[in-house]
Amino acid sequence: MKSLFIIFYLSFLIYPAEAVTTKMFKVLDTCARYRLGEIDSNEAIEKLKLSNSSTNQPKDLVRKYCSVFTPNEKIEF
Repeated sequence: MKSLFIIFYLSFLIYPAEAVTTKMFKVLDTCARYRLGEIDSNEAIEKLKLSNSSTNQPKDLVRKYCSVFTPNEKIEF
């Protein structure tokens, strides 16, 4: 009975870790596609679920957001 409880408990720990990895991959994939020019800034904002305020230009918003997820500081968006 204890082993069943442990397996049940571990299955709940694995699922959130997988969900975080999937979401992080989607953000990095969207930023990479924007950087390569496959999508424009408005489509990137939509995919990243960002709010486009009237004070920011769409390119600046995506550039600032994606720069957080880029390990190399020399990459310009």
